[in-house]
Amino acid sequence: MNLLPVEIKVNIEGDVAAALSALGTSSRAMSSRRIWFAEERAGIVAGRVPLLDSGVIVRFRIGGGPDDLTVKLRPCLREQLVGRFSAPFEATPFTYKIEEDWSGDNRVLAASLVHGHTPGMLSAAVKPGADPATAIDAVQDQFLHACAPAVWVDGLIVLGPIHSTKFDDVPLDDLDADLEAWSVAGLDFLEASIRVKPKDEDDVKELAARAERRQRQLKDAVRDRGVPLSEHPENKTRRILTALAEANA
Repeated sequence: MNLLPVEIKVNIEGDVAAALSALGTSSRAMSSRRIWFAEERAGIVAGRVPLLDSGVIVRFRIGGGPDDLTVKLRPCLREQLVGRFSAPFEATPFTYKIEEDWSGDNRVLAASLVHGHTPGMLSAAVKPGADPATAIDAVQDQFLHACAPAVWVDGLIVLGPIHSTKFDDVPLDDLDADLEAWSVAGLDFLEASIRVKPKDEDDVKELAARAERRQRQLKDAVRDRGVPLSEHPENKTRRILTALAEANA
């Protein structure tokens, strides 16, 4: 079995602007975009997030470059990923990734199929009253049917926009971290993330040990700059979608 990259995330609480300043973003290039998520309309009416609870995420990102629509399974199992979706691939305009997702003590597998679009192409799909499911193309539909056949993606509603501000490759000691702030409905979240890629000589234990060291280093680098880490057990996607579902119920 091929080893997979590990994406390590830490969530940051408190004053986002102050945290970004403390983490050294003042002289870094920034990108901004808007993000929407799609959920089942009937679930949202009841204040629930059925797609997310089933491990399916449908995300639109617009602005700051090309648009993209991502269909992601998180958490998932390796045996779910069958056929052409059993291994990562790139085939323009698609990028398919499989990676481990570490957030705090939670370690899960995630598989995401991203379809890139020219700027503005996805705007109609996120307008009020639109059905965002119409933007899911045949390959993404095949991905869902093959790897999550029990989940029916239909009758969707968009939640957002979430305003995203991102800084890439911010030096934190000997790490280069991506920092992304999300703001919506009075909620503000900041996440710092790094990726650990397998080396040719790695086995499962060596990769895990290196990722654990990097995770500790990332936490220490943030704390050493006086920025508090979140103790909240849920990731920012679930926290924001849950809040938006409750607001739209």
